[in-house]
Formats: sequence, C-alpha cells, structure tokens
Amino acid sequence: MKKALKAIVVAAAALYPVIVFTLLTALRFPVRILSLFMMVAGAAVFLTGTGGLISRTAGQKSDWRPLLSSVLFLTAAAVCFITNKAVFLKLYSVAVNAAMLSVFAGSFFFEPVIIFRFATLADKSIKGAPYENQVYAYCRKVTLVWCVFFVINGSIAAFTALHDFGNEALGNKIWAAYNGGISYFLIGALFAAELLVRKRVDKKMIKAYPFTKFTADSRRDDHILCFEGSWSTKKYRTWRDFLADSAKIRNFVAQRSEDDWILHCEDYWYFLCSFTALLQCKKRIILTQNISNSFIKEIRNDTTAFLTDQDAPDSLSVAALLDMPEPPETYMRTLPAINADETRILLYTSGSTGRPKAVQQRMTEFEEDNAFVISKWGKEFVSRTLVTTVSQHHIYGFLFGLSLPFTLGVPFRRTRIIYPEEFETLSDAQYMIIATPAFLKRTVEIEDKLPLKKPWIFTSGGALSESLAEKTKAVFGICPLEVYGSTETSGIAYRQQSTDGLAWTPFDNAKIWLGDDGCLRIISPYIKNPEGFATADLAEILENGTFFLRGRSDSIVKIEEKRISVTEVENRLLQTGLISDVKVIALENEVRQYLAAAVALNADGKARFFGAEKYQINRFFSDFLANYFESVVLPKKWRYVDALPADAQGKKQKAEIASLFSAGSADGAP
Repeated sequence: MKKALKAIVVAAAALYPVIVFTLLTALRFPVRILSLFMMVAGAAVFLTGTGGLISRTAGQKSDWRPLLSSVLFLTAAAVCFITNKAVFLKLYSVAVNAAMLSVFAGSFFFEPVIIFRFATLADKSIKGAPYENQVYAYCRKVTLVWCVFFVINGSIAAFTALHDFGNEALGNKIWAAYNGGISYFLIGALFAAELLVRKRVDKKMIKAYPFTKFTADSRRDDHILCFEGSWSTKKYRTWRDFLADSAKIRNFVAQRSEDDWILHCEDYWYFLCSFTALLQCKKRIILTQNISNSFIKEIRNDTTAFLTDQDAPDSLSVAALLDMPEPPETYMRTLPAINADETRILLYTSGSTGRPKAVQQRMTEFEEDNAFVISKWGKEFVSRTLVTTVSQHHIYGFLFGLSLPFTLGVPFRRTRIIYPEEFETLSDAQYMIIATPAFLKRTVEIEDKLPLKKPWIFTSGGALSESLAEKTKAVFGICPLEVYGSTETSGIAYRQQSTDGLAWTPFDNAKIWLGDDGCLRIISPYIKNPEGFATADLAEILENGTFFLRGRSDSIVKIEEKRISVTEVENRLLQTGLISDVKVIALENEVRQYLAAAVALNADGKARFFGAEKYQINRFFSDFLANYFESVVLPKKWRYVDALPADAQGKKQKAEIASLFSAGSADGAP
C-alpha cells in the first residue's frame, strides 16, 4: 500500500502539468471542479502520509517528499478554488522549485549539505573514509549548482504561468510544454552532466589510504609504490609486491612472542613492509636512528626483537625474511584490522636530561597530521614522485618520506639521497624533495648541475636562513615549504618565506601561547596535558596568530639539522671516569655549525694520557662517543684545561669557554 501510494504521488507530481493541461484545455473542466478534485486527492495523500508518520516506531526515518507534494497540491487547489483562476494551478511548478531551493540552500546552514547526504546513503563507505572531506567539498559545489538551477527553472516556470502569450490556450500549451517536458529534460541533462563531471573528478580525487585503513584492493596490483635510482630506470615495486612482502614479514612476526620490536631499515621498501607487518601484528614498534651496539643494549630487554637490514649483532634480517616463499593469495589479501588508537610507536629523541628520550606515539595522531598536510598540499604530492634526504627513523622523515607517500600512493625512492650530486640524475620526472636546511645548503652550491623539473621542496629540522631560502628559490625555482615541529609535538606550524616572510602559521589542530619564560607552549592532538608542551623555543606571537621564533633557551642544539642535547654528550663523557668537569658548546664557522668540548681531566685521566699526543686523546673520546651518537654530531674541537672558567656562583661562563677555541688559544697539558 505504501509503495503504491508513493508511486501514485510521484507519477502525479511528474505528470501534473500534462494532467492540468488535459483537464483545462482538452476536456474543458471548470476551474473550481478541477481544484476541488485536487484538494480531495491532496488531502488523501496528506492524511495517509501523516498516519504513516504516527504509526512509525522510534528510530524510523520518514519520507517527507509525499507530504511536501500533498501540501503543495492542497495549497494550490485551495487558492484556485477561492479565486476561480487557473493561474494558481500553474504556479504549482514554481512552488516545487521554491521548495526544493529552500531545502537545498537551507542545507548550507544545517550541514551536511543535502547532496552529501544523498551520496552517503548511496555509498556508505564514504563516511569515515580518508577522502571524505574531498567528497564533501565536491558535494557542496553540486548543491550550489542545483540551487542555481532551481532559481532559473523556477523563474522560467513563473514566466510561463503568468504570461498569457496572446491567448489562454497557447499560454496553457507553452506552460505544459515547458513544465511537463522541457524542464524534465533539463533536469535529466543536469544529472547526466554531473555524472560525467563526477567521473572526471573521481579520477583526479586524492585517494588517501593510511596504514590503518587500507585494504588489499585500495590500489591496483600494478600501482607503482617504489622505485630505485631514478624514475626512468623502471625498477619498480608495485602494490602487489607490497602485499606479498609485508605478508611474508607478518607471517614470521606473528609466530614470535616478543612484544617490542626495534625497527631500523635504511632501505625504505624494507622499512615500509616491516612497519606495516608489525602494525598488523599489534607489536610495539621502536624506531631509532642510532643502532650502535652500546645504545641497542641500553634500550633492549628479553622481550625485544631487533629487525634491520644492517649488519648488527643479534638481529633479524629483513632481506632474509623477504627471501622466503610467497604466502598463499588468500593470506596475502586478508589483512588484519589495525586500530589506530591502539598502535604503539616509540621514537627516540635527544632530551635535556642527558639521556635519549623515548616518546610514545600512535598512528591516530600521525594520520591526523597527514590529513592536514594532504588538505593543504596534497595536489603537490600526487603530481610528483618523491625523493628524500632524511631518515625515516625520525618523525619528520617518517611522516613526509614514508607515511604521506604511502597514504597517497605516491611513488617514493627506495633509498634516501645522501650526496647532493645524486640530484644530477633526477631530470626524468617531477620530484617532491624532502630535505633539511643543511642538505639544501650543500645542494645549492652545485646549482649548475641541477636539472630538476619544477620540484616541490619540504624542509624541516631547522629554520632556513633568509639567504638560503632565496638561494634555494633561485636554484630550484621554488622557495621551500618549512615545517616546524618536534618528536613530542609532530607538526606545529609552517611557512614559505617567499609568501609568509619569517612568520610561522600554526597548524589547524595546534594551539599556541607563550609561557612565563617567553618560550612557546603548544597543545595539539599529541599533547594530552592541558598545560601544554613547553618548548625551549623563545617566540613572539602576533595578533593574527602567526609567530616568530627568537632562538633557543636550553641545551638542545641543532647540528646538521640533528637535534642533540649537549647535556647528554657531557654526561656520556663523564661516564669514562677520566674527566672531572666538561662543557660542550655549539660553535659555527663559515661552513657549518659544530660541537666543541672543553675538558678537565681528573687524576686517572691525567695518568692514563700522560705523554700522549693531543690527537690520541681526541681519538679516544671520539671513539667512546661514537658508541652513542652519529658521527656528524661528535665534537670537532677539543680543549684540555686544568679547570673550566666559572663565575663566583660556580656557573660556567659560555663566552669564556668559547674563547678557549678561538685562534691562537692553547691546550693545557693533560
């Protein structure tokens, strides 16, 4: 009965102009009789629909369209009966357009817009999908187009209803022809045009599938994820290769009892497959760039496995795992669900306490960061292939060098660029470059050897100087997009000096203010403390919400864009048992920034190095620190003194210590 009623209402609404024309012009029905008939029909539909609404159980959705049609029927018929003028019957089409306009336009004020509601009813997978925002933006545009159509169509309908065209019969014919035929053709044409546009938009739409939401069918099997060397070498790894290789590692990991897994792979493909498998097996992933034997022993326990592509003691080889036979197709394509909120990722960063700091993170926040970057610069990513100069074991390299390209399906280089000269081979495609200021500084020095075509550059790990920003733009044709953040906070703000100057714009999900010490404080999805995360960055916040950085206030320095605690270096040197006092400072020459160490040996130290050459002593301490730090951050200058300069309160004077390394200064005897 309900279906029959609905069919009758729809048919009557569609054929209304034809019915009215036939009864008025062909059969010459009196206006009042026709209007009376319409009132009875409209009342029957209204009462039936209202009864259906009353009888509905809680939670059931009602169909408002039959009720709307019946109300319009009743209104038009009643006015027509009272006035005995057929023109009011003709204005039904105008009322329909006005009603539809109010519904469509009103949805802009009571979001989501109605076209998006229709889309999510037709395709329930849109809700919660990584591309939901893109779909919504498109639906807003389509809703606006329909609003414009209803205005135009309603205006023409009103003209045909109110204009007599010389005589009543001709006017009725024109009115019936347009409202009963032409307008439906226009509606159909608009539907067809939107369908064609939608298919084109769908092809260009950024399809984002992060680590926790992808399926085996998210990409075509032949979709290229990774390449070796340069794009034109055609040494590719595809989506199917990813499914197969990650399944091999997953099958192995699933059989192991260890909950903690140290992951270090210089090969980005190995890292991708291993990281994915560990997530799928619900393991805690420990990322560290430092895999010296001494450091690994410090962070490892009996329930920790070590997965790597490097030659490291007591480790599991990723390459060996990928040499195993391919698993069955069903296992490869049946992917375990990953709950982003339950993921556990531990990243090591330098802390001001003197020991490496372990920062616990989740994919939830990582993917939120990705979503923001995609919303701002997604088109730049998907229009290029990606190369990186940074390690994926730090948050910047992980997010921009691996997580983002995987999420977007952007092909990435299997190994990172180590030497600027490697750019000489990258003239065969448009590239997205993930870099650091230190690397860019070395790169622009070989500007005559850079044939890159319209690259896009992200940089982080330190602020670009104005001169380097200008030089980079002159060489590459684009000013780098800088990202400010940390392991604890992830992305905080961004700037592009060619448009923003030196001011930083906070990410949409970051709230910033100044603490009493003048340092920047931050609240973001990464920071659960309501007091925010206290940085050591001195800042000035402007009225428009942007800010300037004014330097550092603690012992954390950047050496070659690597964040290092001088306190940690000092504490490591004290562990030798040969030093009574030490101060490590950052110095800078025309080429680079570096660390320098002023050392006061104790009695054991003086005895051990009695008669030794200075370079031998330097070598001893450097070799010791190499167990804990990368070579690039090891002190490049050493001074040995009986006592470090200090004021009356015993505080070491940085300026006086720095003077120890000035030209002509001499070392004290050990």
